[in-house]
Amino acid sequence: MKTSTTTPTAPQTLERRLGPIDGAAVIVSNVIGGGILFFPVLIAASVPDATMFLSLWLVGGALAFCGAMGYAELSALRPRAGGEYVYLREAYGPLVGFLTGWTSFVAGFAGAIAANAIFFVLYLDRFFPGVNDATPFFSIPIPFVGITVSRQTLMATAVVWAFAFIHIRGVGPGRVVMNVLAAAKVAAFLIFVAVGLSLGEGSPANLTGTAGAVTGTGFLSALVLVMFTYSGWNAAAYMAEEVRNPGRNLPLALALGTAAVVIIYLLINVLYLYVIPIGELSQVQGSLLDRVADGLLGEGAGNIMGVVSLVSLAASISAMTFVGPRVYFAMARDGVFIPAAAQVHPRFATPARSIVAQSIWSTALVMTGSLDALGNYVGFAITLFAGIAVGAVFVLRRRDPSAPRPFKAIGYPLTPAIFVIASLAIVVNAIVTNPRVTGLGLLVILAGIPIYWWFSSRRRN
Repeated sequence: MKTSTTTPTAPQTLERRLGPIDGAAVIVSNVIGGGILFFPVLIAASVPDATMFLSLWLVGGALAFCGAMGYAELSALRPRAGGEYVYLREAYGPLVGFLTGWTSFVAGFAGAIAANAIFFVLYLDRFFPGVNDATPFFSIPIPFVGITVSRQTLMATAVVWAFAFIHIRGVGPGRVVMNVLAAAKVAAFLIFVAVGLSLGEGSPANLTGTAGAVTGTGFLSALVLVMFTYSGWNAAAYMAEEVRNPGRNLPLALALGTAAVVIIYLLINVLYLYVIPIGELSQVQGSLLDRVADGLLGEGAGNIMGVVSLVSLAASISAMTFVGPRVYFAMARDGVFIPAAAQVHPRFATPARSIVAQSIWSTALVMTGSLDALGNYVGFAITLFAGIAVGAVFVLRRRDPSAPRPFKAIGYPLTPAIFVIASLAIVVNAIVTNPRVTGLGLLVILAGIPIYWWFSSRRRN
């Protein structure tokens, strides 16, 4: 029998070049995106009471912080690329880890990038009329979906690949772009809130107004949307392999980034209610920022907020283009994703092929218009997998109690337990109230099982 003399290559690793501010900037950029521009309308419809509406954002922020404490312990314990993929793999086995990575690939990151790219072109149309024209140049019919090439889809695709190019070129350029966009985003929102509350026309009475009763089911349904809007508070954990002194800097990044998002979200929603009574809030069409800007500063203010929205969406696309590929890089390194995705670029020291793979799939979602369906189907999975990941804190403490833990979750066991219980309640409520959508979502997730088996069999062979 002929034996191979090929020397096995060592697992490729990424360079530790990032600090806590970089991690916090990724969280702010990743979280504050299209959700805060559109979802408060849907949330107000389910919770038509201003006090309860604001309380809901506080509850969501508290839950995000509880989750962040769990992720802080896990990321300090296992400072590797991949975030919850690593934690679920370590705590529950490689299949469960793969399923969260699979969901991240098919919808979690690629779908969010595609959606934000479409929103970006929508706002760009305000300044360059016609770029959002969805009239097809041509269409390619294929089974179940069709590829549509239009000015809108071509522009959105260009946005996807522009950020892919930046992040392929190195952590340095990517970090600069992310930090600048995050700072611009935070500054723009804070200035807008300060000007609106101090100089704008509104009513403080709106902050305690009511337009109907709030039910438990409505509150939980709205909490799903709130948590979806907060999703991304764990973004710094995905880049753990590239953070200097991760035992200190990762918990700090998670705490700073999550706290900043909670404060900004509360202020933005206070401004929304200050200008628009809760009963009218649920009827707003389009972007809330535009509607609020017009109400505060006149018709021309929409252009100002158009720029703010473009910066916000660009920051989100940039952050997700950076974060998502770290998951597929980790999966490929374990032999359960496309092998080439485990390669680190020899010059730029980035997971370049993982970035390319994600961008190709984002482009497919843009061109086929499938992102809405996938987002609806697996939206609840973000809460599901985050809850399971935080539950890994308990599993790993019991399994390996003597392992060095540079950071331990503040408030343990209460804070991780609260997050796990709340996540479970949200998921159960989603299954009960919308069984068809969540059922289809579960099918999308479970579709990853045969793919995992296929990759595993290739690795064994």
